[in-house]
Amino acid sequence: MSRRLKPTAGVTLMEVLIAVTLLSLLVVGMAMAMRIGFNAYAKTDSKLMDNRRVAGAQRVLEQELQGMLPLVLPCMGGGEEGAQRFAVFQGQAQVIRMVSTFSLQQGWRGVPQILELFVISGEEGRGVRLVLNETPYDPLAAGRLCSGFGTNDAGMGLTVFLPPQVTDHTFVLADKLAYCRFSYLQHPIPDAPVPPVWAPALAYQGWPRAIRVDMAPLEPDPSRLQPISVTVPLRIYRAPELPYADY
Repeated sequence: MSRRLKPTAGVTLMEVLIAVTLLSLLVVGMAMAMRIGFNAYAKTDSKLMDNRRVAGAQRVLEQELQGMLPLVLPCMGGGEEGAQRFAVFQGQAQVIRMVSTFSLQQGWRGVPQILELFVISGEEGRGVRLVLNETPYDPLAAGRLCSGFGTNDAGMGLTVFLPPQVTDHTFVLADKLAYCRFSYLQHPIPDAPVPPVWAPALAYQGWPRAIRVDMAPLEPDPSRLQPISVTVPLRIYRAPELPYADY
């Protein structure tokens, strides 16, 4: 009596192809989902870093201006050394130079720094950028910033400063700006009964009541934090023409 062999259980080639196809589609879908997620994370992280950079630059700018020291030193250039003293502050539309107790690298804990804030052209000539030079304070080095003296249209004395220079250690505070301008709250005539006014340059030797930095982005983007104007009041009551014992 013969026995019939039962067919062995298994899968057909078509079932294998269907399974492989479904698995491939599942892997592709997961890969696409992960790629979209990583791209979204990278874009969000980039925007957060840009926002932090803008907020940090504005905070550094405010603290540096708030830490200004009202120093009066002998002028080391333009003739006889020490013949005349000058207030260590340069206030122009594109340049601010002063001595501050705040440092970009050391914060409020370091030694005073000679600060040079100035505006230069942007990359490939597009827009402008705000840059910063920091040098540890030394009276002789600060005195060499003065190249002589002049007068304004009203006959008031002004200090002539050397122009700032871009070096390998120049730090970019703000980039891709449409414009960046400095203005100063000052008295047009000292001790005159008139209110202070904002001017693009300090018209006398001394210190302003406040400093304003106006900035605007080259390409506005509502989804990112944009550079804004910064106004810093200066509470300084020293007169540069009067001698003080701590000088």
